[in-house]
Amino acid sequence: MAWLTFLVGMVALWGAAEGAAVGGLLTEYAAGVAGGAALLAALAFVPAVRRMTPAGRRLLLTAVACPVPLVLAVVTWVSVG
Repeated sequence: MAWLTFLVGMVALWGAAEGAAVGGLLTEYAAGVAGGAALLAALAFVPAVRRMTPAGRRLLLTAVACPVPLVLAVVTWVSVG
């Protein structure tokens, strides 16, 4: 997430310096992060997940949370340079 946030921030900064409207980019990024956090929180409170052991619950939530930002970070890293 740090790489993606840095990348979006730099693109927004460069766009704002050139006079481009960057509100849409920042809004979409914030909505994506908030949506992902809401989905992860909703999954954490599903009764079947709450009945799991704490270690199992952490493992499940980590397995669900990490692939999406990891894939996005790798794709942007490769495509940006």
